[in-house]
Amino acid sequence: MIKNLLIIIFTVILLPSFGIAQLSKEQLQKIDSLVSIWNIPNSPGGIVGIIKNGEVLYVKSFGLASLEYDIPISENTVFNIGSVSKQITALGIIKLQLDGKLSIDDDIRKYIPELPDFGHKLTIRNLLHHTSGLRDIHGLLSLAGWRINDPKSNDDLFRLLKKQQELNFNPGDDFLYSNTNYILMGRIIEVVTGEKLIDWMKKNVFIPLEMPNTYIGDMATQVVKGNATSYLKLNDNNYTRAIEYWNYTGSGNVYTNIGEILKWLNNFTNPKNEWKSAFEMLQTTDKLNNGKTNKYAFGVEIDTINGIKRISHGGGVGGFRSFVYAFPKEHLSIAVLTNYSSSEPIQKINILAEIAFPELVIKTNTNEKSYNVLSTVSNDNLKKYEGDYWADDDNVARKIYLRNDTLWYFRNKGNESPMRYIGNEEFIIMPKAKFKTKFLFNKDSDISMQVESKESKSNFKLFKPADITSEYLSEFAGKYYSPELDTYYSFNFQNGKLIGYHPRHGNIKIEPLMKQDLFQGQEPLSLIIGVRDVNKKLKGIRVSYDRVNNLWLEKIK
Repeated sequence: MIKNLLIIIFTVILLPSFGIAQLSKEQLQKIDSLVSIWNIPNSPGGIVGIIKNGEVLYVKSFGLASLEYDIPISENTVFNIGSVSKQITALGIIKLQLDGKLSIDDDIRKYIPELPDFGHKLTIRNLLHHTSGLRDIHGLLSLAGWRINDPKSNDDLFRLLKKQQELNFNPGDDFLYSNTNYILMGRIIEVVTGEKLIDWMKKNVFIPLEMPNTYIGDMATQVVKGNATSYLKLNDNNYTRAIEYWNYTGSGNVYTNIGEILKWLNNFTNPKNEWKSAFEMLQTTDKLNNGKTNKYAFGVEIDTINGIKRISHGGGVGGFRSFVYAFPKEHLSIAVLTNYSSSEPIQKINILAEIAFPELVIKTNTNEKSYNVLSTVSNDNLKKYEGDYWADDDNVARKIYLRNDTLWYFRNKGNESPMRYIGNEEFIIMPKAKFKTKFLFNKDSDISMQVESKESKSNFKLFKPADITSEYLSEFAGKYYSPELDTYYSFNFQNGKLIGYHPRHGNIKIEPLMKQDLFQGQEPLSLIIGVRDVNKKLKGIRVSYDRVNNLWLEKIK
């Protein structure tokens, strides 16, 4: 009772200390109503903030910073902002560029020569834009046998990164978000400045930007006054402590409070004169090698809503979740920081933006496009679409089959959707019609299928499924070694099934997919491709997991 009263009192006395005159009474009521949903007794929570023209319009907290000690979240509570930290690391690189200490077009091996030569120039600019092709460290660690809650330091990561021999793709060919990029930039800052990242950033970024309580943490067990504890939500009002397992820096681990993250965001709209060039450079976007646009700038994503420019990023580590928006031309920024695992920050920040700036009209629940569904297609006509399809670019298989007068789109067991014909060899995948498929028939009677959504497009070709026999599966039994991870996996053929094993992960269930030499496994062996020599003898496998593609493991026995 006392705890809840403290939260209510805090909320009431907090608001008058901020300039809320620029929000109407109706807007304030809508925001209060939205935020109050989060204020659940005996639960963690968070804080939301809105700043415009350098004036904080709204700050309100909800929930507890510590469940153990009934401490409510306040405007001084410090949160780990996860990958929102990337733009801060990027600003450190930009400052060194503007000071003439480095060039973002330098080869990264100029500063970290111990990294392998991948046969292509790999620049700091590639790191900033996530176009390096470097495999993500989180996937590499899992494949190497690390568990998610194992403490890890920068030194641990560099030992692994120095062993890498291949990239996911050539630098500049594609965009793939990778924490490795920003970890390496943190190392570059240390090499150039001769100081630890946490010390140099404090003196040269946080203090000059009037963020005295903001810091970079490199020890998860460090006790810092005012820090929130993070939690994982198990079910309704039932939480467990989340382990902030990152002891490494560059890609995350910036800690800050709502007032200071709002100050940071305000620099996108009203920067101090000496920081104007730096924050403009943060918004730099470049094209890929093929000329396509990459909307990821320097640690931030750039897009438009109804023609209005938006700068954004999200973050999460342990139970912390955060999301920030800046609308530079409108001089408006919004931040949501929480200390429990939830998808709510991104859901709520869109609604907050609409309330504070109605011209945005961000549709968080967009109505699906209306199609003229044709329900009179005969089974004989539907049968021509049946078959097994494979997408080379995505390494995924799909099965199309007819059941009860309906064509079905099969991904894997328990994940299949009905399809509705809309004409011109096209179907929508129900129930939400977010995906549309189009079948193409060429003169040789080959069939291909295009699956398209608002965000992506995949091309599939019809293929003949592999003949899965016990003899075929037993070929894959044996021991496999990865020189890039310095770790072993073993595959055993037992009772007609293939079982993988790693000392840290235990048994790993492996299921053959429909295509020859292709398997799907439990984490971390998400996709396994058999590789054969000219005599068709199995010589090894390539494994993909998370943001790691085609990691090589040699069959040694």
